[in-house]
Amino acid sequence: MKTIMIMGVALSAALSTTALAGSHSMTVGVSWSNFQEERWKTDEAAIKAALEAAGAEYVSADAQSSSAKQLSDVESLIAQGVDALIILAQDAQAIGPAINAAADEGIPVVGYDRLIEDPRAFYLTFDNVEVGRMQARAVLEAAPTGNYVMIKGSPTDPNADFLRGGQQEVLQAAIDAGDITIVDEAYTDGWLPANAQRNMEQILTANDNDVDAVVASNDGTAGGAVAALAAQGMDGIPVSGQDGDHAALNRVAKGTQTVSVWKDARDLGKAAAEIAVSLAEGTEMMAIDGAQEWTSPGGTKMVARFLSPVPITADNLSTVVDAGWITQEALCQGVTGGPAPCN
Repeated sequence: MKTIMIMGVALSAALSTTALAGSHSMTVGVSWSNFQEERWKTDEAAIKAALEAAGAEYVSADAQSSSAKQLSDVESLIAQGVDALIILAQDAQAIGPAINAAADEGIPVVGYDRLIEDPRAFYLTFDNVEVGRMQARAVLEAAPTGNYVMIKGSPTDPNADFLRGGQQEVLQAAIDAGDITIVDEAYTDGWLPANAQRNMEQILTANDNDVDAVVASNDGTAGGAVAALAAQGMDGIPVSGQDGDHAALNRVAKGTQTVSVWKDARDLGKAAAEIAVSLAEGTEMMAIDGAQEWTSPGGTKMVARFLSPVPITADNLSTVVDAGWITQEALCQGVTGGPAPCN
């Protein structure tokens, strides 16, 4: 084995790396489930900027929607010597071995936006139950009676059920009163818009197009649902979404989507980077700004931080322009006589 000399003492290369570990700059590794959603690029830019401001380096890997690849990605990031990990889990159940590997190396983990049900991971997300409530409130206001379809998220993502739970809280009274009926619902594998569109097409066929509202759980699935509705000439059906995707906000301006619950990914990415750096520096989880004790639906006691979402409808579209999230030109493309600021 190669040796080096430090003050006249021969050390192996491996030992010297350990001994000098404190001299290297901090590195934070990010394991992305995929980059199919528009918003992840915004999250990434925010993480990179915050890490740069903290003097830390950014390395990443894209699992390309494969839970198996994500495990090998995390192993690779650990092998690169990262000081902390931010993980957007592709499959909340399958990610367990990666958390074990990180813990074995003393590497803190931030479970990013999707629950990793392990007390060793700091859970950072928006209040997804409230997102679901906001989606259902907006659709229910637009369609207080009729047949509802629920286009859910990925069955491997706990957020899908958090959202669905919040939606049901709002809709339950109208269901009990007989005002609305949920005629069908479907999970969307991988959150893929194409899968959402196919599910919506099948539901429309099964119900002879007798559908009055769609509660879709994100903007990608909303886009799929809107495409299926448009193919049947069903314009103006209330549809929900979330993430503030530019295409979705444009649909809100056009009137083909009712609401996109905006979760400012810039805030989430910045927070993730700052938390990862603090944990790597030895800060206890509960000492993180905004941290709270939280018990998961499965009964796991964890430390979490929840950011607040904002529902964007035709009534407050200017909010996202004023915040610099989207340009007025992009928001209003193809819109004539629409809501402010597109009128």
